[in-house]
Amino acid sequence: MSHYLYAEGPSDEVLKAAHHLEDLFDEEGFAISYFEIDEDTQIWALALYPFDEIMEAVLEKSCKALKDLASPLSLAKTVLPNEDWVTKSLEGLAPVEAGRFVIHGSHDADMNTKGRIPVQINAGQAFGTGHHGTTAGCLKVLSDELRQIEPQRILDLGTGSAVLAIALAKLLKLPVVATDIDPIAIETSRDNARINNVHPYLKLACASGFEHAIFRKEGPFDLIVANILAGPLCKMAPQVAKHTILGGRVILSGLLPHQKAKVVAAYREQGFHLRRAVEEDGWLVLVLQS
Repeated sequence: MSHYLYAEGPSDEVLKAAHHLEDLFDEEGFAISYFEIDEDTQIWALALYPFDEIMEAVLEKSCKALKDLASPLSLAKTVLPNEDWVTKSLEGLAPVEAGRFVIHGSHDADMNTKGRIPVQINAGQAFGTGHHGTTAGCLKVLSDELRQIEPQRILDLGTGSAVLAIALAKLLKLPVVATDIDPIAIETSRDNARINNVHPYLKLACASGFEHAIFRKEGPFDLIVANILAGPLCKMAPQVAKHTILGGRVILSGLLPHQKAKVVAAYREQGFHLRRAVEEDGWLVLVLQS
């Protein structure tokens, strides 16, 4: 039986606590989410999903952090129902227009895409449907950037469901390397690539960091897209720099606005400069150039 940590409270308290806990657990990489549950009373929920083996330690550390913050929120361990909530929550979602793309599920396969490039992403056990601000923002930024540049070697780092890689392959008709640490994500990506008829373009690999042979074979890259988390992105800055050609662009997402300074600083140390920063639904996308 799996568990997660959960609390409810006023929107301002939940947001303050969530940002504090994101900084506190920046290196751990487990998911932290916060969302509105009652529009009339402005009550929000805060949820943390640490691994079961560190659940008690995270709960103790979180409660102490909230106490130090003088937060009235009270986190508690809660049973996570044995259902595939990713698949369940994605079924029936409305299409999302993001830049030159429209992301949709199989239930909207016959829709009028209004001249946009359709990307079909079905419910599955991998992050990235276009409905989240990090993915939608990344697609919008890519739409703009690809009017100015013509990349030839492309990497989608932490591909999830491969929505970004598929969009890039459809638009550019070029090979795209797509990697993820999670083997389920790679299988999901492979299925989605076939559904979108871009499987000949996608070069998929289950890879942790940059040690996999695919990076030596296919790199260095002139466009790297990474929709992950601030902590891992900062840690990987030296390796991202090593695998980016001079003048190449790196698009980073999965970031909160208050994380901008430390991420930009990590990449500036590696010779990148910030071209622009774009916010989408409370999330941040950074465009950097080597």
